[in-house]
Amino acid sequence: MEAVGSHADGAPAKQLAREAGLPLPTAYHLLRTLTHEGYLQRENGVFVFGPAAERLASGGALQNRRSKIIKSLARWRDSIGVPVYFAVYREGEIEVAGVADTPAVPAVEEWADFRETGHAHAIGQCLLGQLDERTREDYLDRHPVEAITPYTVRDRRALSDRLAATERMQPVVERQEYALGTVCAAIPVTVGSGAATMAISVPLDQQERLLPAIERLRGEVGSLLRSGVFSISI
Repeated sequence: MEAVGSHADGAPAKQLAREAGLPLPTAYHLLRTLTHEGYLQRENGVFVFGPAAERLASGGALQNRRSKIIKSLARWRDSIGVPVYFAVYREGEIEVAGVADTPAVPAVEEWADFRETGHAHAIGQCLLGQLDERTREDYLDRHPVEAITPYTVRDRRALSDRLAATERMQPVVERQEYALGTVCAAIPVTVGSGAATMAISVPLDQQERLLPAIERLRGEVGSLLRSGVFSISI
């Protein structure tokens, strides 16, 4: 596979055998097996990568992006001293793609499904605020606004008014709307056309830390996005 990968336009069996240091019969056997499995394909007398190899490479790239995101979340958790969350809106649902916390700074317990309660938490409100009206209404049709704590936004109109009042690219803050005793803030992350967010949470008795911490996170995320080494396509 490495020998094939070193030739952008493919290479014949004899050349691949020589470069891999294999007897020609062994090379032919391996090439036939890899071709049968879809990892290679023969075109005009040379071997090139097949669809299975492309899927494997895509999966490796995906895992690499996930690893970079998790490392970034952990670094921000340690430097800011709060749990850090990364979430995206994908295929009509809210997906928490990564969380960095520790026993000393635990994340919010997901006692009600995050995907179904986007109206109640900062992550969901931030993502919903980035969607066009049709996409947002589709989500709310499937996941109606319901109070899950005494502080949760009461109805769809109130939620729409709140989202409309939030200035573009400003933090979204919710206080005990999803979990009693916890306050949260989220910032939009804009890369391409996808909707994504970074968020933090702190205990209610430490709520004075919330806004300074989210502003610091916004600065850290902005620097990383400008560097071009971070992708939300996971």
